[in-house]
Amino acid sequence: KNLDFTCSTPEHFQVRVHSCSVTSSGISGVSRVARNGFGGHFVREPGIWSKKMLSRLAARSAAVLAQHHQSAARVCVVAPTRLFHVSSQHGLPIEPLPEEGGKVRMGMFPEEWFQFFYKKTGVTGPYMFGTGLILTLLSKEYFVINNEAVAGAVFVGILVYGIKKFGPSVANYADQLRQERIDFIDNKKAAIIGSTEATIEEEKKEQWRAQGVDYLFDAKRANVAMQLETIYRERLHEVSNAVKRRLDYQLDVETTQRRMAQEHMADWVVSNVVKSITPQQEKEAIAKCIEDLKRMAKAQAS
Repeated sequence: KNLDFTCSTPEHFQVRVHSCSVTSSGISGVSRVARNGFGGHFVREPGIWSKKMLSRLAARSAAVLAQHHQSAARVCVVAPTRLFHVSSQHGLPIEPLPEEGGKVRMGMFPEEWFQFFYKKTGVTGPYMFGTGLILTLLSKEYFVINNEAVAGAVFVGILVYGIKKFGPSVANYADQLRQERIDFIDNKKAAIIGSTEATIEEEKKEQWRAQGVDYLFDAKRANVAMQLETIYRERLHEVSNAVKRRLDYQLDVETTQRRMAQEHMADWVVSNVVKSITPQQEKEAIAKCIEDLKRMAKAQAS
């Protein structure tokens, strides 16, 4: 019977041998199919693997199974290499499916088939091929006309009738659903594009604002320098006012001292003059003044 063997290696191979036997020269198998842990598979053709070609784990497993099965024992082997069947189209973008099917004839035969026959046999080639194929199947009795064939023909007729009758309405309904889905996706796409464009514009605006930061810093530096200059000039003005007040104070002090000295001198002179005048001199001065006043009055009267 078939046996499965799993090897706990980094590659984690899983090997299935459909038919193999242990001989003195090695292990032979009819069909060996190995499957790795990544979902790929590969096939080994019939042949003989010697013990030197097997890994240490495979040789040990074969020896243990050979003790339990003396003849025609079925064993499992580990593939010495790991193969990946990856096509050249791996990683390529998936082509979009066509929205509508290709052209057909008689409702089921693709137009490409007729074009293929037309290049080799002409226009009647595909029809003759189809007719000959049907006659061959009937004459060789590969296809026998019985009750099952009649039931199949009836089923096909009902199917064709249903397709012709309800196909357009179902297709229109499916197209409507598809169009609604496409509109929903387009609206969502437009909303995402609009949001993305708004974000891009906002980012550009922020970048433009970031470029203006240099000018802002320059203006702030000029403003700070102007404030410092204003404070410096205010302090200079305060210093000049303080110096002026002190000078004015000194001038006032000197002026007051000079005025007081002059007044004291005038008072001293007047007092001394008054003290030096005798009563006789005072009477003569008064008489002289009266005489001068009379003379002035006569001069004005005349």
